[in-house]
Amino acid sequence: MNNKENPSVPAPAQTKEIFFAGGCFWAIEKLFQSINGVLDAESGYANGKAQIVPHYYRVCLGDTGYRETVRVLYDPALVTLEQLLAVFFHTIDPTVEKRQGNDIGDQYQTGVYYADKASGETVQAFAEKERKKYPRFAVEIQPLKSFFPAEAYHQNYLDKHPDGYCHIPPHIFQTVNQFIQTLTSPNPGDD
Repeated sequence: MNNKENPSVPAPAQTKEIFFAGGCFWAIEKLFQSINGVLDAESGYANGKAQIVPHYYRVCLGDTGYRETVRVLYDPALVTLEQLLAVFFHTIDPTVEKRQGNDIGDQYQTGVYYADKASGETVQAFAEKERKKYPRFAVEIQPLKSFFPAEAYHQNYLDKHPDGYCHIPPHIFQTVNQFIQTLTSPNPGDD
């Protein structure tokens, strides 16, 4: 079993991790893989019913509570959690529940799941600012309960299938680092 206590890719001591659910995990994985300072992005399933070990076809039934989620390992000396959150909220539609783009279903619910107290405080504060921008805010903000890596064929899917379906326009992957440079944020490492 892989979960937050036993992830499939171990995190070196200087790295941090955060978990993003933003619709189809193929696009969210590619988005974060495109960011300087992100060391790894792994598609998987997070925060579902504890008695269910998820796999793609089971999760697609819509009754497991699992979200298509990407585990992001990053170097806080190169990119801050605030910058990653800014990219995420800039990319998703935070006003819709269980949907992003053409993807509709329980597994496509947006969310940010944190694995430690410091990250949780940063995520909560950032989400509160985002929440004030919209009359409806549907993004789950929760501690990580569990994470299971997705099947091998889902990993790096858009690299293996460049013309594969993606709810995020491909130019975003090419311009995401320029977007980060426009952000005003604390010095890297201060999160």
